[in-house]
Amino acid sequence: MKSRIYLSLAHMGGSEQIFIQEAFDTNWVVPLGPNVCAFETSLMDYLGEGRHVVALSSGTAAIHLSLIQLGVQAGDEVICQSFTFAASANPIAYVGAKPVFVDSEADTWNMDPTLLEEAIQDRLRKTGKLPKAIIVVHLYGMPAKMEEIGKVAEKYEIPIVEDAAEALGSTLNGQKCGTFGEFGILSFNGNKIITTSGGGALVCKTEEQAKRTMFFATQARDKAVHYQHSHIGYNYRMSNICAGIGRGQMFVLDQRVARRREIHQLYLNQLQVMPGITVMQSPDTKYNSNNWLTCILVDKELAGKSREDIRLDMEAHNIETRPLWKPMHLQPVFADATAYINGTSEHLFDIGLCLPSGSILTDNDIQQVIEVICG
Repeated sequence: MKSRIYLSLAHMGGSEQIFIQEAFDTNWVVPLGPNVCAFETSLMDYLGEGRHVVALSSGTAAIHLSLIQLGVQAGDEVICQSFTFAASANPIAYVGAKPVFVDSEADTWNMDPTLLEEAIQDRLRKTGKLPKAIIVVHLYGMPAKMEEIGKVAEKYEIPIVEDAAEALGSTLNGQKCGTFGEFGILSFNGNKIITTSGGGALVCKTEEQAKRTMFFATQARDKAVHYQHSHIGYNYRMSNICAGIGRGQMFVLDQRVARRREIHQLYLNQLQVMPGITVMQSPDTKYNSNNWLTCILVDKELAGKSREDIRLDMEAHNIETRPLWKPMHLQPVFADATAYINGTSEHLFDIGLCLPSGSILTDNDIQQVIEVICG
């Protein structure tokens, strides 16, 4: 059998081992160290906008710490995009709050600003309180409508947690995703644009927020000569070894984003003429996705086959694909959650498929995928 074509594998640049070896040579084999500091500085320089970055064990941990700093507590409500991975919503439960899911709009597949305002108004009428935060996701690297969402959030004075786990390198009007909200979330999981094998980061507006993040991420130890704790803390800091991988990856970040965009264009050039196959694209030029994953929608009536037919055919050819995210309001674990639904995410889930998009893939790999779809 021919080699498997994977959805999105880690892609090393060659300099990662230099920083890993340095950590071993200097015995910085701990959840702190020079690699962590240098990686954070590189991310700050890359994102700009005066943001501060704290490297953590995962993007999920970053969301958790953002909610803690926003004062979200048991019984509060947090609005969350429904069309996303569970990691966007799970931290709401970590703090004992209740998720309120909001559906997507069809242009970017992200949170619908109009439906968002309707949800806020309805929660205020029914509970007498505003939600404590809004978690917006840039799905598959496509920037959400942050201008419209930001205006709604500002109107009701609700802070935004911007989940840019899939959107490192994406921009909206030239501004990097991850820098629009009160907090931004990054992920360096093995399938992302760059990786630290696992890990994430919290992007903060202020230095004080960054210091508080570090405090909570290192078991919330008070300033004392002995171990004293006045708050519940967490073991969320990134290791110096993992950060060494990240330092090396930063040298090739622009190349990785460029390659994902090239792969997206290869798919687009050949699939846009296929009846019933629609490739996800930016609504207009102000949206510049990193094209983390190229996704298609399949109209069975026009294509003569369904999304599932194509997925199974891909698997038979040893090619990994996956359906789009199953919306959170359809997940059993959130069956009792309040949700404001317009049908968009359910429709996308029914007919959407993620295609192999890793920067490590060759043009020939992509051509094999296209041939299966067109076959």
